[in-house]
Amino acid sequence: MKKMFYLIAGFVLAAGLGRAGEETLTAERIAEKANAAAYFAGDDGRARVTMTIEDGRGGQRTREFTILRMNVGKDQKFYVYFEEPADVRRMAYLVWKYAEKDADDRWLWLPALNLVKRIAPGDKRTSFVGSDFVYEDVSGRALAADKRDLVETTDTQYVLKNTPKDPDSVEFSAYTVWIDKDTFLPRKAEYLDRDGHVYRRVEAVKVETVDGFPTVMESTVTDLKNGSSTTNVFTKVEYNIGLKENLFTERFLRRAPREVR
Repeated sequence: MKKMFYLIAGFVLAAGLGRAGEETLTAERIAEKANAAAYFAGDDGRARVTMTIEDGRGGQRTREFTILRMNVGKDQKFYVYFEEPADVRRMAYLVWKYAEKDADDRWLWLPALNLVKRIAPGDKRTSFVGSDFVYEDVSGRALAADKRDLVETTDTQYVLKNTPKDPDSVEFSAYTVWIDKDTFLPRKAEYLDRDGHVYRRVEAVKVETVDGFPTVMESTVTDLKNGSSTTNVFTKVEYNIGLKENLFTERFLRRAPREVR
């Protein structure tokens, strides 16, 4: 389930749609198809993720976690359970993502503090568990948050420039996404700082077809200013496994469901 990352994306499940052929697509329609491809494969999904964080000075850390994802109409729910290393073991992250609302509901379970922390909407652009991914990478950015233009069409890709409607709510001035024409999977995203320089790059490094869905199996985000990077490798990817909606509740933040095993 590849995070599940509009970039990663980090950790996202990605589904493919058919090639557009001769159809003329607007920037908005391309973005809708890319969002569906990156986040809505099947009715639900599960994946094991190995995250490797390199700090730019030779240091390296790893995280091991499982992601569950379920579509609920146009909305979605995500559950992330951490297994390794010891300092994050049993930590859990829960997202309720809404198609018709500006803000998602997000919770983080910190077992060492016996605390469920509600993540404020303004925190979704902060680091996800100390990595170069941000919380928003996990469940995706709302389509309505940006204005977009189709700036280039090649034989294999659509190139969209996205500009935030509320620039004060984010750290970037704009970002460009390269989208595969065959699968509509986002293959690369580059973020511009306030001076117009690329400072962050997210890439889908490896794509395979799983259960009939084109799926990102490895993704990397790089901070071009400090030299750090984070890579997610996805294994044990499954779709349409019959997850129940009651798994995506605060009850299972404190006690991991058997479905993460």
